[in-house]
Amino acid sequence: MHVQVPPPRRLPAQDMDALDADEQRAQRLTWSVGAVAGVVLLGLLCLLCTRVVF
Repeated sequence: MHVQVPPPRRLPAQDMDALDADEQRAQRLTWSVGAVAGVVLLGLLCLLCTRVVF
């Protein structure tokens, strides 16, 4: 007994311009979060170093 499998359905078209815009926004958000985290870590490092020195 062999079952005949139907052909795969056609995927919807993609809006490449919208995908690029979303990707750029996501990258900007990622860089912003990383910059904020870096500033916070740098501030903590400076705070810890000043407590050790003084």
